[in-house]
Amino acid sequence: MRSDANTELAGHSGSLVSISIVSHRHGELLPGLFKDIERFCKDVEVLLTLNVPEDLPLAGEDFRFPLRIRRNAAPTGFGANHNAAFRQASGSHFCVLNPDLRLDANPFPALIDALARDQAGVVAPKIVNSQGQVENNARRFPTLSVVLRKALTGTQPHDYDIAGEPLHPDWVAGMFMLFRSEVFRGIGGFDERYFLYYEDVDLCLRLRRRGHAAMLEPRAVARHDARRTSHRDARHLLWHARSLARFLYLRSFVRD
Repeated sequence: MRSDANTELAGHSGSLVSISIVSHRHGELLPGLFKDIERFCKDVEVLLTLNVPEDLPLAGEDFRFPLRIRRNAAPTGFGANHNAAFRQASGSHFCVLNPDLRLDANPFPALIDALARDQAGVVAPKIVNSQGQVENNARRFPTLSVVLRKALTGTQPHDYDIAGEPLHPDWVAGMFMLFRSEVFRGIGGFDERYFLYYEDVDLCLRLRRRGHAAMLEPRAVARHDARRTSHRDARHLLWHARSLARFLYLRSFVRD
C-alpha cells in the first residue's frame, strides 16, 4: 500500500473476483453500480479508490459483499491506482471496472469460463450504451496513420464485428477488464509511466508478447455511457497525446 493513502476496511476478503473501481468524484454513480453487484454477483470483493477527496453516499456496511475504501492523499494515475488495489486483492481473478458501468446480470461466470477455456490473458464483456448500441471496446493496436485519420475525420469505425462469437482483438478497453490474478501479477500490472490513457493498450501488447491473447466474450454484457473528457479538456488532451507517443515508441522499439 502507498504510504500517502488512508485505507478504510469494511467486511472480510477472500473472494473469487476482486473488483477495482477508481472514483474521480463519481460518488453519485456508485450506489447504482454497487446495488447491481450485490444483486447479481456472488463471490466478489470491491476495492474502491477515491483518487480525489469526496463524500460518499454509501458506507461499507450498506452491502453484503466486502468493501475496501482507499483514500489517496494526492491523485495518482489510472495504472498506479489499480496496481495499488491489486496489492490488496485476495481474489483468484482481478477485475478493473469503471464507476459509470451498470450490470443487468452477472458477467463473471461467462468471463471466467472464457479465460479458462481459451487461456487468454485478459477478457472483456460486450459493452452497450443506454440505447443498447454496441460500444467500441475491442480494437486493433493504434498506428500513427490511424490516429491521424481519426483526428481529421472525428470518427473511429469499429475494428471488429462484436456479435455472438468470442473475439481475440488486439486490445480491450480499460473500462472493464478481467484477469487471472496470477497473470496480472506475472506481467507486473499496468505500466505506471502512463498517467492516463493507453495503459490498457500497453498491457494487452505486453500480454500478447508473452503469449497471452486479449479476448472479448459477447455472452457477458455491461452497460456504459462514455464520458469522452479528452475531447473537451486541454489537460486530458495533453495526457492522451503523451500516452500515445509513449505507446508508439515502445511498440516500435521495445520487444520485451
